[in-house]
Amino acid sequence: MTRYVVVGAGAVGATLAAELHLAGREVVLVARGAQLDALRGGLRYLRPEGEQRVAVPAAARDEVSLRPDDVLLLATKAQDADAALADWAARPVAGRTAAAALPVVVLQNGLDTERAALRRFATVYGAVVWSPTTYVTPGEVVSPGAPAAGLVWLGRYPAGRDARAGEIAADLTAARHPTRVVDDVPRWKAGKLPLVLGNALDALYPPSPLRDRAAAALRAEAHDVYRAAGITPADPRAGSTPDRSSPVVHPVPGAPVGAGRSTWQSLRRGASPETDFLNGEIVLLAALHGTTAPRNAAVADRLRRAVADGAGVHGLDDADLAATLPAVSVLVDARSLAAELAGDTPPVLLDVRWALGDPHGREHHRDGHLPGAVYVPLDTELAAHSDDPRNGRHPLPGVADLQAAARRWGVRTGRPVVVYDATGGLAAGRAWWLLRWAGHDDVRLLDGGLAAWSAAGLPVESGEVPDPEPGDVVLTGGALPVLDADSAAALARDGLLLDARAGERYRGETEPVDPRAGHVPGAVSAPTGDNLAPDGRFRDPAALRARFAALGAPDRPVGVYCGSGVTAAHQVAALAAAGVRAALFPGSWSAWSNDPARPVATGAEP
Repeated sequence: MTRYVVVGAGAVGATLAAELHLAGREVVLVARGAQLDALRGGLRYLRPEGEQRVAVPAAARDEVSLRPDDVLLLATKAQDADAALADWAARPVAGRTAAAALPVVVLQNGLDTERAALRRFATVYGAVVWSPTTYVTPGEVVSPGAPAAGLVWLGRYPAGRDARAGEIAADLTAARHPTRVVDDVPRWKAGKLPLVLGNALDALYPPSPLRDRAAAALRAEAHDVYRAAGITPADPRAGSTPDRSSPVVHPVPGAPVGAGRSTWQSLRRGASPETDFLNGEIVLLAALHGTTAPRNAAVADRLRRAVADGAGVHGLDDADLAATLPAVSVLVDARSLAAELAGDTPPVLLDVRWALGDPHGREHHRDGHLPGAVYVPLDTELAAHSDDPRNGRHPLPGVADLQAAARRWGVRTGRPVVVYDATGGLAAGRAWWLLRWAGHDDVRLLDGGLAAWSAAGLPVESGEVPDPEPGDVVLTGGALPVLDADSAAALARDGLLLDARAGERYRGETEPVDPRAGHVPGAVSAPTGDNLAPDGRFRDPAALRARFAALGAPDRPVGVYCGSGVTAAHQVAALAAAGVRAALFPGSWSAWSNDPARPVATGAEP
């Protein structure tokens, strides 16, 4: 009869051992420390149907003598797996080593442990485990899944299936873990990994819409890395699960409320987290295939610092998360937006098609737009009219006028907004800045705009969009810093004033619109177009940080102007995505150059 030696008595290992024991399979649970001491008296097993004490055999590693009919179930955390594999591979089994004689089933998240196992063991099975179990207190496991306790996808590593896989699957299925045998288990492991990249966020930050978006951004980045690596992951959430209808999470009587996922549990117990093998795995994969994963790298690094600082679970807030992943609060990629639009709180979509010298934005919108996107005319609803040219070509609208327009667009309190255009955000940045300035802070730019949406194969509609249900947003103004001409002049002397226009306009070689050519004395040339990569998307945050650092930010106060306060808003967004707060000079060059009292500089130097 097969005996299952479960190495690792955490949430997954203890649950599997308990269910195998209850199903009449022979099992021994290898534990250590306080967990082993508690398990000597039986496992306190909390289920939706009630609590029971499961007398699952528990032992220290040195108390287990391996037998030829054993199957090793490796249930340690990923960071502990290599040491455990080395230890158990050398253990004797009837004159042989375990590495030669016994199969090992690898249960870890990530993509690393199977390779480590195959270095030592002749027979390796990979497994993807879905288990909502919580382990925080020694000797106690909360298992809320019912009627099944969990799900498993199992396959011979690196590929294929055999009779032993079928036997193991049958035993796990009998142990309330419906198991599907698959031929391509690496694809299933790759499929699960993006789903657990948010574990670090779950541990560090309390629930919030920003945390949800950050997790989606981590997943989207992982899939970008997969494409660079030529990996096509399976989707464990699709209809090809072992028995997707059977495991449902239920309340568990007597169990603590508010428990989190595995990294949360590790921090709660004071144990090391497995982030280096989750987010770090994506970072490694990116580096090996000539790309980067800055979001996953930033989250992994933030968790390391939090552990070193002794931060507890949910010890950080949204402000910290925005500083860790600044671009997530500014930008959204096309696929993440598509997922949000299919969710419970879809964002309001605003199409801000505008370009200097092109009055046909509404016609462009009719020709093709994101489904349900409302067209926003920049000249009339994102700017006020003024008879004084010293106010600039696009003065800020009054707060009451902006609020009335936003309500016509369907903007509601508590509902996110996503703005886009067809020029990499150069026009949509104005709407992003205005709404945030006015107090609606859940506003993001679609990274890459309409082109990125279409390139992702997502649907585009044409024709008029029906008027949306009126919104109820309340705007106040003043939430973002603003410069007038005097403060812009002072910042050019004492801080960093960036000129976001094209270089030839900064140098005074040409001026197609405004009465004088040149720039504000002391301002530094920083053309807005340099914020974008060749595909029209924002450069990654690290590249943006490097760009602005070379210009002198963030060591001093930063302000931005352009021709009329439109593309300067894009520059403010790029700075925000790099983690730098900047003020906007709304009047910009159109206001400055119309005031004869204002000096003008020309040439390449400030």
